[in-house]
Amino acid sequence: MDLSDKSRQSLLPSFLYSSTATKTVGLERILGRNPSSAEPAAPALTSPVDRRDSAGSFLIQAPSEPRKIEMYSPAFYAACTAGGIASCGLTHTAVTPLDIVKCNMQIDPAKYKSISSGFGILLKEQGFRGFFRGWVPTLLGYSAQGACKFGFYEFFKKYYSDIAGPEYAAKYKTLIYLAGSASAEFIADVALCPMEAVKVRVQTQPGFARGLSDGLPKFVKSEGYLGLYKGLVPLWGRQIPYTMMKFASFEMVVEMIYKYAIPTPKDQCSKPLQLGVSFAGGYIAGVFCAIVSHPADNLVSFLNNAKDATVGDAVKKLGLWGLFTRGLPLRIVMIGTLTGAQWGIYDAFKVMVGLPTTGGVAPAAAPAAELAPLKVSA
Repeated sequence: MDLSDKSRQSLLPSFLYSSTATKTVGLERILGRNPSSAEPAAPALTSPVDRRDSAGSFLIQAPSEPRKIEMYSPAFYAACTAGGIASCGLTHTAVTPLDIVKCNMQIDPAKYKSISSGFGILLKEQGFRGFFRGWVPTLLGYSAQGACKFGFYEFFKKYYSDIAGPEYAAKYKTLIYLAGSASAEFIADVALCPMEAVKVRVQTQPGFARGLSDGLPKFVKSEGYLGLYKGLVPLWGRQIPYTMMKFASFEMVVEMIYKYAIPTPKDQCSKPLQLGVSFAGGYIAGVFCAIVSHPADNLVSFLNNAKDATVGDAVKKLGLWGLFTRGLPLRIVMIGTLTGAQWGIYDAFKVMVGLPTTGGVAPAAAPAAELAPLKVSA
Protein backbone atom coordinates (compact mmCIF):
# COMPACT_ATOMS: atom_id res chain seq x y z
CA MET A 1 0.00 0.00 0.00
CA ASP A 2 1.50 3.39 -1.02
CA LEU A 3 1.60 6.52 1.13
CA SER A 4 -1.45 8.12 -0.46
CA ASP A 5 -3.60 5.09 0.38
CA LYS A 6 -2.36 5.09 3.98
CA SER A 7 -3.14 8.82 4.33
CA ARG A 8 -6.60 8.33 2.92
CA GLN A 9 -7.39 5.48 5.30
CA SER A 10 -6.09 7.46 8.28
CA LEU A 11 -8.42 10.38 7.55
CA LEU A 12 -11.65 8.71 6.38
CA PRO A 13 -13.92 6.21 8.18
CA SER A 14 -13.15 2.69 7.03
CA PHE A 15 -16.66 1.96 5.71
CA LEU A 16 -16.25 4.67 3.04
CA TYR A 17 -13.38 2.93 1.23
CA SER A 18 -13.42 -0.74 2.29
CA SER A 19 -15.16 -3.58 0.46
CA THR A 20 -18.92 -3.51 -0.10
CA ALA A 21 -19.64 -5.98 2.72
CA THR A 22 -17.49 -4.04 5.17
CA LYS A 23 -19.18 -0.78 4.12
CA THR A 24 -22.59 -2.20 4.87
CA VAL A 25 -21.55 -3.58 8.27
CA GLY A 26 -19.88 -0.31 9.25
CA LEU A 27 -22.88 1.73 8.26
CA GLU A 28 -25.27 -0.56 10.11
CA ARG A 29 -23.16 -0.21 13.26
CA ILE A 30 -23.27 3.60 13.03
CA LEU A 31 -27.05 3.44 12.69
CA GLY A 32 -27.27 1.18 15.73
CA ARG A 33 -28.58 -1.85 13.83
CA ASN A 34 -27.61 -5.50 14.08
CA PRO A 35 -25.95 -6.43 10.76
CA SER A 36 -26.97 -10.09 11.06
CA SER A 37 -30.66 -9.20 11.34
CA ALA A 38 -30.69 -6.38 8.81
CA GLU A 39 -33.36 -6.56 6.15
CA PRO A 40 -32.38 -6.97 2.50
CA ALA A 41 -31.13 -3.78 0.94
CA ALA A 42 -33.77 -1.69 -0.81
CA PRO A 43 -33.43 -1.09 -4.55
CA ALA A 44 -31.34 1.84 -5.64
CA LEU A 45 -33.15 5.17 -5.53
CA THR A 46 -34.25 6.71 -8.79
CA SER A 47 -33.96 10.32 -7.64
CA PRO A 48 -31.35 12.61 -9.25
CA VAL A 49 -28.99 11.99 -6.32
CA ASP A 50 -29.01 8.34 -5.25
CA ARG A 51 -27.76 7.17 -1.91
CA ARG A 52 -25.69 4.41 -3.58
CA ASP A 53 -23.98 4.34 -6.95
CA SER A 54 -24.05 1.41 -9.39
CA ALA A 55 -21.21 -0.30 -7.48
CA GLY A 56 -23.07 -0.07 -4.17
CA SER A 57 -20.85 2.67 -2.72
CA PHE A 58 -22.42 4.90 -0.07
CA LEU A 59 -23.00 8.49 -1.23
CA ILE A 60 -23.77 11.47 1.01
CA GLN A 61 -27.27 12.86 0.50
CA ALA A 62 -27.40 16.16 -1.36
CA PRO A 63 -27.61 19.07 1.12
CA SER A 64 -30.14 20.86 -1.10
CA GLU A 65 -32.77 18.17 -0.58
CA PRO A 66 -35.51 19.74 1.64
CA ARG A 67 -36.13 18.29 5.06
CA LYS A 68 -39.66 17.16 5.66
CA ILE A 69 -41.50 17.99 8.88
CA GLU A 70 -44.70 16.09 9.44
CA MET A 71 -47.65 18.38 10.01
CA TYR A 72 -48.87 18.54 13.63
CA SER A 73 -45.94 16.47 14.86
CA PRO A 74 -43.81 17.58 17.84
CA ALA A 75 -41.24 18.88 15.33
CA PHE A 76 -43.99 20.95 13.66
CA TYR A 77 -45.02 22.62 16.93
CA ALA A 78 -41.37 23.18 17.85
CA ALA A 79 -40.80 24.92 14.52
CA CYS A 80 -43.88 27.11 15.03
CA THR A 81 -42.65 28.00 18.52
CA ALA A 82 -39.22 28.99 17.19
CA GLY A 83 -40.85 31.01 14.42
CA GLY A 84 -42.97 32.81 17.01
CA ILE A 85 -39.88 33.73 19.04
CA ALA A 86 -38.22 35.28 16.00
CA SER A 87 -41.45 36.91 14.85
CA CYS A 88 -42.49 38.71 18.05
CA GLY A 89 -39.12 39.22 19.75
CA LEU A 90 -37.39 40.88 16.80
CA THR A 91 -40.30 43.04 15.65
CA HIS A 92 -41.22 44.43 19.06
CA THR A 93 -37.57 45.23 19.77
CA ALA A 94 -37.23 47.00 16.41
CA VAL A 95 -40.15 49.36 17.15
CA THR A 96 -38.98 50.21 20.68
CA PRO A 97 -38.63 53.97 19.85
CA LEU A 98 -42.26 54.12 18.71
CA ASP A 99 -43.36 52.17 21.77
CA ILE A 100 -41.55 54.57 24.13
CA VAL A 101 -43.18 57.64 22.58
CA LYS A 102 -46.60 55.95 22.63
CA CYS A 103 -46.30 54.99 26.30
CA ASN A 104 -45.22 58.51 27.27
CA MET A 105 -48.09 60.05 25.30
CA GLN A 106 -50.46 57.81 27.26
CA ILE A 107 -48.90 58.59 30.64
CA ASP A 108 -48.11 62.31 30.29
CA PRO A 109 -50.24 63.81 27.47
CA ALA A 110 -49.61 67.36 28.70
CA LYS A 111 -45.90 66.97 27.97
CA TYR A 112 -45.97 64.55 25.04
CA LYS A 113 -48.67 66.23 22.96
CA SER A 114 -47.92 64.68 19.56
CA ILE A 115 -45.75 62.11 17.86
CA SER A 116 -43.27 64.63 16.45
CA SER A 117 -42.94 66.60 19.69
CA GLY A 118 -42.66 63.34 21.62
CA PHE A 119 -39.61 62.27 19.62
CA GLY A 120 -38.11 65.74 20.01
CA ILE A 121 -38.57 65.80 23.79
CA LEU A 122 -37.17 62.29 24.13
CA LEU A 123 -34.10 63.16 22.06
CA LYS A 124 -33.49 66.41 23.95
CA GLU A 125 -33.87 64.94 27.46
CA GLN A 126 -32.44 61.45 27.08
CA GLY A 127 -30.38 61.51 23.90
CA PHE A 128 -30.32 58.84 21.22
CA ARG A 129 -30.01 56.06 23.82
CA GLY A 130 -33.37 57.09 25.22
CA PHE A 131 -35.09 55.73 22.11
CA PHE A 132 -34.05 52.18 23.04
CA ARG A 133 -34.57 52.31 26.78
CA GLY A 134 -36.09 49.03 27.95
CA TRP A 135 -35.18 47.03 24.84
CA VAL A 136 -33.95 44.02 26.85
CA PRO A 137 -37.24 43.34 28.72
CA THR A 138 -39.00 44.00 25.42
CA LEU A 139 -36.92 41.38 23.62
CA LEU A 140 -37.22 38.76 26.37
CA GLY A 141 -40.88 39.38 27.16
CA TYR A 142 -42.16 39.36 23.61
CA SER A 143 -39.97 36.43 22.60
CA ALA A 144 -41.61 34.39 25.37
CA GLN A 145 -45.02 35.69 24.34
CA GLY A 146 -44.40 34.89 20.66
CA ALA A 147 -43.30 31.35 21.47
CA CYS A 148 -46.55 30.67 23.34
CA LYS A 149 -48.78 32.68 21.01
CA PHE A 150 -47.84 31.02 17.73
CA GLY A 151 -46.97 27.58 19.08
CA PHE A 152 -50.16 27.20 21.11
CA TYR A 153 -52.29 28.75 18.36
CA GLU A 154 -51.27 26.01 15.95
CA PHE A 155 -51.91 23.44 18.69
CA PHE A 156 -55.34 24.75 19.73
CA LYS A 157 -56.45 25.29 16.14
CA LYS A 158 -55.80 21.62 15.41
CA TYR A 159 -57.24 20.53 18.78
CA TYR A 160 -60.52 22.41 18.37
CA SER A 161 -60.82 21.31 14.72
CA ASP A 162 -60.49 17.68 15.78
CA ILE A 163 -63.17 18.15 18.43
CA ALA A 164 -65.54 19.77 15.94
CA GLY A 165 -64.91 17.22 13.20
CA PRO A 166 -64.21 17.95 9.51
CA GLU A 167 -67.70 19.17 8.61
CA TYR A 168 -68.14 21.61 11.50
CA ALA A 169 -64.47 22.67 11.40
CA ALA A 170 -65.03 23.91 7.84
CA LYS A 171 -68.41 25.46 8.65
CA TYR A 172 -67.29 27.27 11.80
CA LYS A 173 -63.64 27.88 10.96
CA THR A 174 -63.75 31.50 12.13
CA LEU A 175 -64.93 30.43 15.59
CA ILE A 176 -62.06 27.93 15.71
CA TYR A 177 -59.57 30.70 14.81
CA LEU A 178 -61.01 32.89 17.56
CA ALA A 179 -61.05 30.15 20.20
CA GLY A 180 -57.57 28.91 19.31
CA SER A 181 -56.00 32.37 19.39
CA ALA A 182 -57.74 33.32 22.66
CA SER A 183 -56.53 30.14 24.36
CA ALA A 184 -52.98 30.69 23.13
CA GLU A 185 -52.88 34.33 24.22
CA PHE A 186 -54.19 33.51 27.69
CA ILE A 187 -51.02 31.45 28.22
CA ALA A 188 -48.73 33.85 26.35
CA ASP A 189 -49.66 36.82 28.55
CA VAL A 190 -48.61 34.98 31.69
CA ALA A 191 -45.14 34.70 30.13
CA LEU A 192 -45.13 38.33 28.98
CA CYS A 193 -46.54 40.15 32.02
CA PRO A 194 -43.42 40.46 34.25
CA MET A 195 -41.25 41.84 31.46
CA GLU A 196 -44.04 44.16 30.31
CA ALA A 197 -44.31 45.65 33.82
CA VAL A 198 -40.57 46.36 34.00
CA LYS A 199 -40.50 47.66 30.42
CA VAL A 200 -43.21 50.25 31.00
CA ARG A 201 -41.66 51.44 34.26
CA VAL A 202 -38.21 51.82 32.68
CA GLN A 203 -39.55 53.58 29.58
CA THR A 204 -41.86 56.06 31.30
CA GLN A 205 -39.74 56.90 34.37
CA PRO A 206 -36.24 57.79 33.09
CA GLY A 207 -34.70 57.93 36.56
CA PHE A 208 -36.16 54.59 37.65
CA ALA A 209 -33.55 52.25 36.13
CA ARG A 210 -31.20 51.82 33.18
CA GLY A 211 -32.80 48.57 32.04
CA LEU A 212 -33.73 45.05 33.08
CA SER A 213 -30.71 44.23 35.24
CA ASP A 214 -31.40 46.97 37.78
CA GLY A 215 -35.05 47.61 36.92
CA LEU A 216 -36.35 44.14 37.83
CA PRO A 217 -34.81 44.01 41.35
CA LYS A 218 -35.95 47.58 42.04
CA PHE A 219 -39.49 46.79 40.87
CA VAL A 220 -39.66 43.63 43.03
CA LYS A 221 -38.27 45.47 46.04
CA SER A 222 -40.88 48.19 45.64
CA GLU A 223 -43.98 46.11 44.87
CA GLY A 224 -43.07 42.48 45.45
CA TYR A 225 -43.19 39.61 42.98
CA LEU A 226 -46.99 39.79 42.77
CA GLY A 227 -46.57 43.38 41.61
CA LEU A 228 -45.12 42.03 38.37
CA TYR A 229 -48.55 40.58 37.64
CA LYS A 230 -50.56 43.64 38.71
CA GLY A 231 -51.28 44.38 35.08
CA LEU A 232 -52.14 40.82 34.06
CA VAL A 233 -55.92 41.28 33.87
CA PRO A 234 -55.68 44.50 31.82
CA LEU A 235 -53.02 42.75 29.73
CA TRP A 236 -55.49 39.94 29.03
CA GLY A 237 -58.05 42.61 28.24
CA ARG A 238 -55.67 44.16 25.73
CA GLN A 239 -53.94 41.13 24.25
CA ILE A 240 -56.71 38.53 24.00
CA PRO A 241 -59.03 40.67 21.83
CA TYR A 242 -55.96 41.86 19.95
CA THR A 243 -54.77 38.33 19.21
CA MET A 244 -58.26 37.05 18.36
CA MET A 245 -58.56 39.84 15.81
CA LYS A 246 -54.97 39.33 14.67
CA PHE A 247 -55.29 35.65 13.86
CA ALA A 248 -58.92 35.43 12.75
CA SER A 249 -58.77 38.49 10.48
CA PHE A 250 -55.41 37.38 9.08
CA GLU A 251 -56.77 33.94 8.18
CA MET A 252 -59.87 35.49 6.58
CA VAL A 253 -57.99 38.22 4.69
CA VAL A 254 -55.41 35.79 3.31
CA GLU A 255 -58.15 33.39 2.24
CA MET A 256 -59.97 36.23 0.45
CA ILE A 257 -56.76 37.38 -1.28
CA TYR A 258 -56.13 33.91 -2.70
CA LYS A 259 -59.81 33.52 -3.59
CA TYR A 260 -60.50 36.87 -5.28
CA ALA A 261 -57.22 38.67 -6.02
CA ILE A 262 -54.90 35.87 -7.15
CA PRO A 263 -56.20 33.56 -9.88
CA THR A 264 -53.55 30.91 -9.20
CA PRO A 265 -54.16 28.35 -6.41
CA LYS A 266 -51.98 28.92 -3.36
CA ASP A 267 -49.96 25.72 -3.77
CA GLN A 268 -48.97 26.85 -7.27
CA CYS A 269 -47.88 30.36 -6.22
CA SER A 270 -44.21 31.14 -5.70
CA LYS A 271 -42.89 31.38 -2.16
CA PRO A 272 -42.08 35.11 -2.45
CA LEU A 273 -45.67 35.78 -3.55
CA GLN A 274 -47.03 33.75 -0.64
CA LEU A 275 -44.86 35.69 1.81
CA GLY A 276 -46.04 38.95 0.27
CA VAL A 277 -49.63 37.86 0.86
CA SER A 278 -48.73 37.01 4.46
CA PHE A 279 -47.32 40.51 5.03
CA ALA A 280 -50.32 42.23 3.40
CA GLY A 281 -52.79 40.12 5.38
CA GLY A 282 -50.86 40.81 8.57
CA TYR A 283 -50.82 44.57 8.02
CA ILE A 284 -54.57 44.74 7.41
CA ALA A 285 -55.17 42.57 10.47
CA GLY A 286 -52.89 44.84 12.51
CA VAL A 287 -55.06 47.90 11.85
CA PHE A 288 -58.10 46.11 13.26
CA CYS A 289 -56.03 44.85 16.19
CA ALA A 290 -54.90 48.32 17.19
CA ILE A 291 -58.44 49.72 17.24
CA VAL A 292 -59.93 46.83 19.22
CA SER A 293 -57.23 46.65 21.89
CA HIS A 294 -56.31 50.32 22.33
CA PRO A 295 -58.41 51.17 25.44
CA ALA A 296 -56.86 48.27 27.34
CA ASP A 297 -53.40 49.32 26.11
CA ASN A 298 -53.92 52.73 27.73
CA LEU A 299 -54.94 51.01 30.97
CA VAL A 300 -51.86 48.78 31.00
CA SER A 301 -49.53 51.74 30.52
CA PHE A 302 -51.28 53.77 33.24
CA LEU A 303 -51.37 50.96 35.84
CA ASN A 304 -47.75 49.91 35.34
CA ASN A 305 -46.54 53.50 35.57
CA ALA A 306 -48.22 54.54 38.83
CA LYS A 307 -47.99 52.62 42.09
CA ASP A 308 -51.34 51.61 43.66
CA ALA A 309 -53.24 53.00 40.67
CA THR A 310 -56.64 51.53 39.79
CA VAL A 311 -58.74 51.25 36.63
CA GLY A 312 -61.03 53.92 38.04
CA ASP A 313 -58.08 56.29 38.42
CA ALA A 314 -57.14 55.71 34.79
CA VAL A 315 -60.65 56.37 33.50
CA LYS A 316 -60.93 59.49 35.66
CA LYS A 317 -57.63 60.95 34.47
CA LEU A 318 -57.74 59.93 30.81
CA GLY A 319 -61.47 60.24 30.27
CA LEU A 320 -63.56 57.80 28.26
CA TRP A 321 -62.75 59.48 24.95
CA GLY A 322 -59.07 59.64 25.78
CA LEU A 323 -59.10 55.99 26.74
CA PHE A 324 -60.14 55.08 23.20
CA THR A 325 -58.21 57.66 21.20
CA ARG A 326 -55.06 58.83 23.02
CA GLY A 327 -52.04 57.60 21.08
CA LEU A 328 -54.25 55.66 18.62
CA PRO A 329 -52.85 57.01 15.29
CA LEU A 330 -49.30 56.14 16.29
CA ARG A 331 -50.42 52.74 17.54
CA ILE A 332 -52.20 52.00 14.24
CA VAL A 333 -48.99 52.71 12.32
CA MET A 334 -46.91 50.74 14.81
CA ILE A 335 -49.22 47.73 15.13
CA GLY A 336 -50.01 47.54 11.42
CA THR A 337 -46.33 47.45 10.51
CA LEU A 338 -45.56 45.18 13.45
CA THR A 339 -48.25 42.63 12.64
CA GLY A 340 -47.42 42.56 8.95
CA ALA A 341 -43.75 42.00 9.74
CA GLN A 342 -44.60 39.32 12.31
CA TRP A 343 -46.62 37.25 9.86
CA GLY A 344 -43.95 37.76 7.20
CA ILE A 345 -41.15 36.58 9.51
CA TYR A 346 -43.21 33.72 10.93
CA ASP A 347 -44.18 32.34 7.53
CA ALA A 348 -40.66 32.91 6.16
CA PHE A 349 -39.33 30.76 8.98
CA LYS A 350 -41.91 28.08 8.22
CA VAL A 351 -40.92 28.09 4.54
CA MET A 352 -37.25 27.89 5.52
CA VAL A 353 -37.84 24.66 7.48
CA GLY A 354 -40.05 23.16 4.78
CA LEU A 355 -43.54 24.00 6.09
CA PRO A 356 -46.36 25.73 4.16
CA THR A 357 -47.31 29.32 4.87
CA THR A 358 -50.27 30.04 7.13
CA GLY A 359 -53.83 30.43 5.86
CA GLY A 360 -55.29 30.66 2.40
CA VAL A 361 -57.02 27.30 2.21
CA ALA A 362 -60.30 26.70 4.02
CA PRO A 363 -60.56 23.34 5.82
CA ALA A 364 -62.26 20.81 3.59
CA ALA A 365 -65.43 19.15 4.85
CA ALA A 366 -65.49 15.38 4.98
CA PRO A 367 -67.17 13.72 1.97
CA ALA A 368 -70.81 12.83 2.42
CA ALA A 369 -70.02 9.15 1.95
CA GLU A 370 -67.73 9.26 4.98
CA LEU A 371 -70.18 11.21 7.13
CA ALA A 372 -73.19 8.97 6.41
CA PRO A 373 -72.05 6.00 8.58
CA LEU A 374 -71.38 8.41 11.45
CA LYS A 375 -74.89 9.87 11.22
CA VAL A 376 -76.45 6.40 11.07
CA SER A 377 -74.50 5.17 14.08
CA ALA A 378 -75.46 8.29 16.01
